Amino acid sequence: MTTPSRPQLLGAAHDRVEGPLKVAGRAPYPNDLSYPGMVHAVAVGSTIGAGRISGIDTSVAENAPGVISVLTHLNAGPLRRAPVTPLGVSPPAPLQDDVIHHYGQHVAVVVAETFEEATEAAALVHVSYTHEEAILDLDDPRAERRTNPWGRDAQRGDVAQGLAAADVVVDRTYLTRDNTNNPMGPLTTVARWEDGVLLINNSTQWATLEHASVAAAFDLPLEAVNISAPYVGGGFGAGLRVWPHVVLTALASRTTGRPVKLVLTRPQMFTACGHRPKGKQRLLLGATSDGVLTAIDHEALTATAMDDDNFEPTATVSAAAYACPNASTRDQQARLNIPVPNSMRGPGAATGNYALECAIDELAVELGMDPLELRLRNDATTHPQLGLPWSSRALRECLLHGAELFGWSRRTPEPRSMRDGDMLVGYGLAAVGYPWFRARCAARATVRQDGTAYVCSAGTEIGNGAYTVFVQLSAELLGLDVERVTFGLGDSSMPAAPQTGGSGLTSSVGSAVHEACRRLVGDVLALVAEDPDSPLYGCSPEDVEVGEGGLRRRDDPTRSESYAGILGRSGLFELTAIGESTPAKPQELGMAPAGAFGAKYVEVQVDPDLGRLRVARAVSVIDGGRILNEKMAESQIIGGTVGGIGMGLLEEAVSDAGTGRVANATLGDYIVPVNADVPDMQVAFVGVPDPANPIGTKGIGEIGLVGIAPAIANAVYHATGRRIRSLPITLDMLL
Repeated sequence: MTTPSRPQLLGAAHDRVEGPLKVAGRAPYPNDLSYPGMVHAVAVGSTIGAGRISGIDTSVAENAPGVISVLTHLNAGPLRRAPVTPLGVSPPAPLQDDVIHHYGQHVAVVVAETFEEATEAAALVHVSYTHEEAILDLDDPRAERRTNPWGRDAQRGDVAQGLAAADVVVDRTYLTRDNTNNPMGPLTTVARWEDGVLLINNSTQWATLEHASVAAAFDLPLEAVNISAPYVGGGFGAGLRVWPHVVLTALASRTTGRPVKLVLTRPQMFTACGHRPKGKQRLLLGATSDGVLTAIDHEALTATAMDDDNFEPTATVSAAAYACPNASTRDQQARLNIPVPNSMRGPGAATGNYALECAIDELAVELGMDPLELRLRNDATTHPQLGLPWSSRALRECLLHGAELFGWSRRTPEPRSMRDGDMLVGYGLAAVGYPWFRARCAARATVRQDGTAYVCSAGTEIGNGAYTVFVQLSAELLGLDVERVTFGLGDSSMPAAPQTGGSGLTSSVGSAVHEACRRLVGDVLALVAEDPDSPLYGCSPEDVEVGEGGLRRRDDPTRSESYAGILGRSGLFELTAIGESTPAKPQELGMAPAGAFGAKYVEVQVDPDLGRLRVARAVSVIDGGRILNEKMAESQIIGGTVGGIGMGLLEEAVSDAGTGRVANATLGDYIVPVNADVPDMQVAFVGVPDPANPIGTKGIGEIGLVGIAPAIANAVYHATGRRIRSLPITLDMLL
């Protein structure tokens, strides 16, 4: 079976298929759900950063109006910790002991008839503590160090020899601060038990993982748990793990015998569901006088929590970024009394790329070379670490096309040499690569006698356009109009899917959908291939193509049959097929599967008297493989660019030095970009479909953010002559 030679649906800028639901307010987000008899839960957080609970008095809270139950470590009962996942061990089960690991840790949960009553009663829970001195600094000698816990450090050649052979060496240290995900919709869990089955509606980006983890927490068989998340109000990584509040909500429902809703407050979003951890990176680059890299040495230290194993390699990005015979990347973590860090858009790579691309720019300055030319001169035409050809790589095209669109040739190399009126103007760029990710996945495809189709997989929609691109893909593979296809997402009863994160959902689910539709078409053909009265009599799958609501002969498209006709004659209401996709290893493919690549160009304007800084323009050119929907793809890059501006200029969760309390845990104090901060943006795509998966995609969810912060930092240096090696870059640094 083949698809038509000229795709008609994929790549087209279709509007969101779920758009009408969302604008009408009818999309079922967890926070919108209500069930008969539902009550509300509010979590109580610790007010110290380290120590133990010495006493807890819930009597006043229990007697407050509307209160049904107050749960603490004294009455919660045993809960199991979820098993190891691809993102490490799940956070500890809540309310299991008296140990305090960080400020804001859940120490109790109050359940009441209304949210207001639960909130009021939560303030009446009195907790006393035995204090310990919190470990909060990366360089604190008391902090336990974890070295390369996932075996991701990279080595090749001899770095010391490469540095010795270099004509120019730069040795720089870069700092990044805590960032917090802050999706628009606070994470919400609604839990209820019906006939021994735990039903959860939740703001999760990974229904399949949550299904297994919650079942483990309550020691239940998988069939006794269902997770539903058809719509999630944003995530940026915050919904990638099973956080303690999810388990608490289910526990509260079991305790009270009623449906329970728990909505994290905005301050709790800073302590209860992850953040991008602060870090320190040292980079040494060596190069010959003509700009050929001889050595890359990248060491990173990032923060992690006391009782957690989440690990996001930061330095690893440097192992495959440039052609260089000698490279070493090393990651360490320091255990601190902080809330559990977690993936935030562009995890690991955004932080590591910031340091690498700033160091490359600093090397260009030392060499007296155009930063663009230095990057082009060291482009890696094969995977530097694996020694295999890339499945596809259009980074050079991204850099050159981006330079043309941006007008890089107008850049004068000397710092402070460009002005727009009284404003200093700076041009900066960064080259970007985001690692390849594709996971095992399954999908189910059904065609019905009325000529419609339903396809599903358990991946989630977090505003990324998943519903739309998977409807387009399914319609293309089945030869149906988009309006005739419905796609289901976000339910653990659907075939297992990986997380919506890591820029791998489209390739993973899409590959499974490709296989499911291929099998379904084969099964439909089998119903008529031996029927002498069928125009498809005697055809094999290679002899037919899909189109116009059914199958037709490739050698004579006028000889066709519709799905409705075939199923009707066969007496079938519907026909279903399951497709599974398992990614091959690079050695099996004979090539290095390529993630997305890109080039980011930024213009900044700086007031030399006041230090006021703004991004005036941003150009992103992306090699994302096959683009399934140009409109959705451009939107992803624009959104990522805005996030990158936040990382570069605005976002920092400021913590109290003694307790770790987040001092700016509101959207009034934690500054994120708003419309006035968003510049003129241009997005372009280059490259070809990637052969590492059957639909040719790469994944572009993260690549939009990665590279923006270093491009800004490099532009600030060009504008001002001041090299700032710490994020975010704030006004006081430029005065």
